[in-house]
Amino acid sequence: MKYVYPVVFEDDEGKVGVTVPDLPGCYTFGDTMAEAIEMAQDAMGMWLSDCEDRHLPIPVATPLKKVQASGTVSLVLADTDKWRRQFDNKAVKKTLTIPAWLNKKAEDARVNFSQVLQEALLARLGVQ
Repeated sequence: MKYVYPVVFEDDEGKVGVTVPDLPGCYTFGDTMAEAIEMAQDAMGMWLSDCEDRHLPIPVATPLKKVQASGTVSLVLADTDKWRRQFDNKAVKKTLTIPAWLNKKAEDARVNFSQVLQEALLARLGVQ
């Protein structure tokens, strides 16, 4: 899923502090503004992925005009699907059932079952 939230960027002793007011506890920083934006996307992706995984409500974004802050306020995109592809790549064991004749042919052809399943799932789900 993709989400957009207002993010506050503040100069903090040579660093750029980042706060996402609508996501409690979502703070980070960067050495430059570009790095701070990247870190904001990462922190937001992790925060929101956790909400999705635990089936918690996703906070509604405050309209940009209503955010009161002493720093620079800008909208930042968080993509939880992209975050998961980048950081949540742990292997998960799955048990599946296929016909014996198909299993034999695949083994004879030295098919990598995990790779074929991953490719098929990506295609079926339209994920890149």
